[in-house]
Order: sequence, then structure tokens, then C-alpha cells
Amino acid sequence: MPGGLHVARVLRYLAGSPHIQKINVIPHESSIMKKRLLVVAIAAALITGIAFADDPKPDNEVTVNLGATTDYRYRGISQSNLDPALQGGADYTNNPTGLYAGTWLSTIKWISDVGGSGNVEWDLYAGKRGEIATDFSYDVGVLEYVYPSNGLGSKPGLVDANTTELYGQLTYKLLNAKYSQSLTNLFGIPDSKGSGYLDIWSSIDIADGYALGLHVGHQTIKNTGALSYSDWKVGVSKDFVGISFTLGVVGTNASKTLYVMPNGDFTGKTSLVLSGAKTF
Repeated sequence: MPGGLHVARVLRYLAGSPHIQKINVIPHESSIMKKRLLVVAIAAALITGIAFADDPKPDNEVTVNLGATTDYRYRGISQSNLDPALQGGADYTNNPTGLYAGTWLSTIKWISDVGGSGNVEWDLYAGKRGEIATDFSYDVGVLEYVYPSNGLGSKPGLVDANTTELYGQLTYKLLNAKYSQSLTNLFGIPDSKGSGYLDIWSSIDIADGYALGLHVGHQTIKNTGALSYSDWKVGVSKDFVGISFTLGVVGTNASKTLYVMPNGDFTGKTSLVLSGAKTF
């Protein structure tokens, strides 16, 4: 489970502007609907006892994955300064109950851009998934993004980059909708607890093992509206020699003056990204 935002310029902006005007967000219909998605998914997990009972899988599964990408994008924003990244993780699933836990790591560069330490993101997550009805399923869990010894909490105007999110997902046939809400400040941004991300996507089989992936998302940064943005991705996936490859076009409408690297390059620009991963 990848995570994080490239907030180098954002954090420098916040640190250098202690009197930045914050936008008071008044709950409106769209934010209420996002939270309802999370509530419905959690409720489904509580009242559903068996996950995918008809799926002939072993009771306990452990998988390991290794991969690489030409640019580690998370929610449309580059975490690796538009450069390649190495990635890998491990997952455990108890199929009779739908309970799962896992970990995932990736190389990153954005922490050092703001004077912090470390070049690794380490994700830890656990949750429960299962079926509500035919073709209708849920997935709920908690995700911790860890940036070991990041040191951002000691920088003026910044807070620790480590972030915790609660997420809920509903899937109907090919359509997936997921809402994540931060239980802590988000990726080093002060006063951002309660920020949310809505993710809607689908994967459609085309032919000969090719799949078309479509995604649109919206990141809301609580109390700092200038940092909120939307992102999108259109990609094609295919397995070759046991490796899953995805080639996609990724883009955002994030601020081109805030989401930038020290050299001024926009980390949310529209780009072609190639990724590959092998699961064992």
C-alpha cells in the first residue's frame, strides 16, 4: 500500500508562512457522502462474518512482492522526485475470516527535500474484507505510513511526517469506491488531522490478458484548502513472464507553485509511468 505526498515546497511554504490564512471547511454534501462510504464499509465488516466463502483458497496465505517503477506516484504526486523507485512488501490473509495484515516499503526522496532524514517509506496495515452480497464487497482497515527518523517534527512550522489513516472501500462488480481519512496530521502538514482522500477506480478486461485501468481521486487537506487537489490515471496492465506490468498516464490539478521540488519541477505533472511487480 503506497503512501505519502511530495510536500517539499508545501512544507517550506508552511514553515515560512506562520500566519498563512487557513480555510475553515464547513461540512457539505460531498464530504458527508465520503464519510458515509467509510461508515457503510465499516458497518459491513461488523455484520459480515465470512469473506469470499466460495473462493477455493487456503485458510492462510502469505505472499511477498517485489517491484520497481519509473516514478513513484501516490495520489498523483511524485514521492521520488520524478525518478525511479524500488518497492516491495509482504501480506498475510486469513481467508475464512477475511482478516489481513501486511507491510510495504519504497524508496523516496521528498523527506530530504525539506531538511529531514531518511529515504524510505514503510507502510503497515491491517483490515478485513468480505462479501456483502453477490458482486458487492467491502474492505476496511487502518494504514500507518512510517518515515523512519524523518525528523520533520523538529523543523519550525512542521510536524512529524508519520501518518495514520482509516479507510473503507465498497466494490460493486467492476466499480470501486474508497475513502481514507487521517487520524493524525497528514504527511508533515500542521493542523491537517481529518484530511480525506476519495478514490474511485475500475479495471476492465480488454483482451488477451490486457486490462484497462481508470482512476480519479480527490485529496482534501483540512484547514489548508490551497493544498487540496484532484488526480487521475489511465493505464493498461498485462502479465509477462510472471511479472505484472502497468503503463499509465498520471496527472493532477495540484498547485504548480506548491507541489514542486527544490529545482522547481512540478511533482504532479502529467507523465507516463511504467511499473512492474512480481508476487511470490
